Amino acid sequence: MYGGDEVSAIVIDLGSHTCKAGYAGEDAPKAVFPSVVGSIDQMDADDDNENNDSETNNNNVDSNKPKGKRRLYVGSQALGLRRDHMEVLSPLKDGVVVDWDIVDSIWDHAFKECLLIDPKEHPMLLAEPSSNTQQQRERTAELMFEKYKVPALFLAKNAVLTSFASGRATSVVVDSGGGSTTVAPVHDGYVLQKAVSSSPIGGEFLTDCLMKSLESKGIVIKPRYSFKRKEIQPGVFQTLDIDFPYTTESYKLYSQRVIASDIKECVCRAPDTPYDESAYSNVPMTPYELPDGQTIEIGADRFKIPDVLFYPPLAQTIPGMDNFADIFPSARGLPQMVIESINRCDVDIRKELFGSILLAGGTASMQQLKERLEKDLLEESPQAARVKVLASGNATERRFSVWIGGSILASLGSFQQMWFSKSEYEEHGASYIQRKCP
Repeated sequence: MYGGDEVSAIVIDLGSHTCKAGYAGEDAPKAVFPSVVGSIDQMDADDDNENNDSETNNNNVDSNKPKGKRRLYVGSQALGLRRDHMEVLSPLKDGVVVDWDIVDSIWDHAFKECLLIDPKEHPMLLAEPSSNTQQQRERTAELMFEKYKVPALFLAKNAVLTSFASGRATSVVVDSGGGSTTVAPVHDGYVLQKAVSSSPIGGEFLTDCLMKSLESKGIVIKPRYSFKRKEIQPGVFQTLDIDFPYTTESYKLYSQRVIASDIKECVCRAPDTPYDESAYSNVPMTPYELPDGQTIEIGADRFKIPDVLFYPPLAQTIPGMDNFADIFPSARGLPQMVIESINRCDVDIRKELFGSILLAGGTASMQQLKERLEKDLLEESPQAARVKVLASGNATERRFSVWIGGSILASLGSFQQMWFSKSEYEEHGASYIQRKCP
C-alpha cells in the first residue's frame, strides 16, 4: 500500500491558466502558480550574464535544458520580475501538452520550491483533460517514473475529479477554465468520451475581449514594470514612465493580462437576460483603479464580456475582435454545449444528468453565471427534465474543484489498490497505464 496515513500522496492539476499542487487529504492546494513560464534563449543573452546568473539561480539549473540553451523561469515571483528578452511560453495547446520541457520545469518547481518534497517518496495523482491521448499518458508515466522515480502514479480525468469533489458519481461537468470550456458527462465515475464537447472560449479569451474593448475606448493598461509612482505630496502621486526597449511583446501582453483579468474578476457578472446594447447602455458605471493610479469607469462591458460565453458571436461586435469567426468557427454557447452533450448520452441517464450539472473552473466562479445557465437551460431543455445547476457556494472550491476531487480520491482507503506502481511499470512498461487508469 502506497498511500495510507504514513505517506500522503501528492495531487497535481496542471491547468491551462494555473498549476495547483498539494497533499492529498487537505482541503485546498498548497501551491498555486501560473502554468506559463518565462524563457530566455541564451543566444540572446550575453555569455557573461549567464555566468553571473548560474550562482544566484540554483533552483533553475534543472530547467536549463540544452534544447537551444534556454533558461526557464517558473512561478509567479520569477515571472513578475521583468527581464530583457524574456518570452512567456505556455506548455499547453488546447489542453494538451505540446512542450514537455516546460511541464518538466513546472513539476520540478512544484516539488522542489513549493512543496519541498522528494518525489521518490510520494505517490502522485495527476489530473488530465478528457481529451488526453494514449501517447500523452505514456509520456507522463515515463517522465514520472524515469526522472522523478515516483513509487506510484495515477492519472484521473478532470471531470471525474470534479464529480467526486461534489460527492456524485454521475453528473455533467461544465469546466470553464483559462484556455477553454469543456462539458463532459460522467457516469458512475467514468467520462462518457463520445459525449464530451469543448469550446475554445475560456477566461483568457474573455480577458482579451475586455482588453480590446478598453483599448477601443482609449484606455491603455500600463504593465506594472513600465512606470514608477513617486509621492510628491502626502497622498499625491506622480507617475513616471520607464522605457525598457528589450521587453518582449509576449511578456508585455502577459503583464497586461494579469491586470485585465483582475478587472474582469472584480467587475464582471453574467447578465440575467441575453445582452442587448440598448437595454444595457444606461447601466451605472463601476469604478476600478488601475495600478498606475488612473481610475476607469466600466459600464455595459461588465455584462457584455461574460455574455460571450452564452452567445459567442457577440465577440465580433467588440472592436479588434472581428476575425473571431475565422479563428473559432465552431464556438457554441454554454447551454447549447450542455444540451448537445446530454443528448449524445444514453436516453436512460439523461434525466439524471439534467438534474446534476456541475460548474467548475475559474471562469465558472463568475457572479450570476449559475443562475443564468440554469435559466437558459430551462428554456431549451425538454419539458420533462428537471434542470439543476450545482455550484459550490465557495469560490475557492469552485476554482480548485478538480484538485479537491483528486485530494479526496487519493486519500480514500479503497483507492490504494488502484495505483500504478513502479514495479508494474518496470514489468509491463508505460503502455500499461491504459489498463490501470482507464
